[in-house]
Amino acid sequence: MARVATPPHGIRLLVLDVDGVLTDGRLYYGARGEVLKVFHVLDGHGIREVQRAGVAVAVISGRDAPAVRKRCRDLGIRHVFQGVADKLPVLTKLCARLGVSLRECAAVGDDTPDVPVLRGVGLAFAVAGAHASARRAAHRVTRAHGGAGAVREVCDLLVAGRGRP
Repeated sequence: MARVATPPHGIRLLVLDVDGVLTDGRLYYGARGEVLKVFHVLDGHGIREVQRAGVAVAVISGRDAPAVRKRCRDLGIRHVFQGVADKLPVLTKLCARLGVSLRECAAVGDDTPDVPVLRGVGLAFAVAGAHASARRAAHRVTRAHGGAGAVREVCDLLVAGRGRP
């Protein structure tokens, strides 16, 4: 039996992975071994719009990177968890703290570590080009790839579902 997705208007928290979702998934190493990440401005604007529409945003990532902390700070994302191998328990604790049910969450992922979260939330998205396991766990697959407007696509859908243009 297929899972039924929560309508966009019932979403109170948007949960994002980083590598492959907010970025294109490639890791760029600088001359001193530092990892560089590239973020798309369209996604950033979408995140600001969804926050203005009353949807909280959280980032839960398997990797830990200073660039992610900086980008999240710039976008006003207060719920940032990095270096997380098992993401669903972290999300469950955050939901309890915020008084939000998993059914009221939307999530965007791209690979196997995201599958438990995608299966647990009310509205799950996999980005175009995501691993087959993430696509199977998602309610919808974005047209855009990670790091190329996929998050903006999801944010636009959530904002429209809340009755805002």
